[in-house]
Amino acid sequence: MENRQNSYGDSENKFGKTSRICLRTGVREGKTILEDVYFTAPYKIMTPFEKANGGIQVMPLCASAGIMRGDRQEFDYQVGKGVDLEILSQSFEKIHKMEGGFAERKIRIHADTDSSLCYYPQPVIPFGGSVFQSDMEIRLADESSRLFLLEIITCGRNAHEERFAYRRFSSKVRIYRENHLIYRDNTRYEPEKMPMERIGMYEGYSHMANIFLSVSAKRTEQQEKIWEILEKETECEGGVTCLSQGDLAVRIFGNRAQILQETAEKIKRVHFGLF
Repeated sequence: MENRQNSYGDSENKFGKTSRICLRTGVREGKTILEDVYFTAPYKIMTPFEKANGGIQVMPLCASAGIMRGDRQEFDYQVGKGVDLEILSQSFEKIHKMEGGFAERKIRIHADTDSSLCYYPQPVIPFGGSVFQSDMEIRLADESSRLFLLEIITCGRNAHEERFAYRRFSSKVRIYRENHLIYRDNTRYEPEKMPMERIGMYEGYSHMANIFLSVSAKRTEQQEKIWEILEKETECEGGVTCLSQGDLAVRIFGNRAQILQETAEKIKRVHFGLF
């Protein structure tokens, strides 16, 4: 049984092994299909939901109540040439209280040419006393590989007086195009050491959304439409940054997950030309 330690103490894996999801997609007769699927407890993959354009939505199911101390997870997604894939999640991701120890997740994604990937999980809720670290690496073949990436991080269980009561939340994201690093985000929150409510952090809000949109020929038009969406939303605040390669990064603050999800959905529709 795997047994590891770091500065947050002993963290034994209760499943006795790393939990894995491996998924490879391709195209057959103009429609996206699952070519190969592999998973271990507590995960399994639902039968994909078909989209009108021939793409699919994939939703991993988890038999666990949430992320527990010692959990080790590895997700590997291979997005084939011409594939249209959305990866969703079953429900809000609960990171439970941990008496010492931590949980971790590694995500590796490779998107081939002319592919379209939307990684769109539900918000994360870090309970009081929890420690979670995530490491995501995405490799895009070239500019024809389209990506929409969303992450919503809440302050915790606000109604249970656990506002920023977790010990640590860490999320590293690296995105490469043609093997060149185009985006890197290193989110690391330790509420006991950081002024989480102040400027530069959550600024009095309880929810934060990070969005990445890959480069588009209509970048300027898209950026203007995203600004219009953000300016019309009265319950949240946000901004758009154009990165060095023409990709866009969006950050939004709010006090309700539903508002951030609805806003992100509008931005997604702009990115994929459905607005």
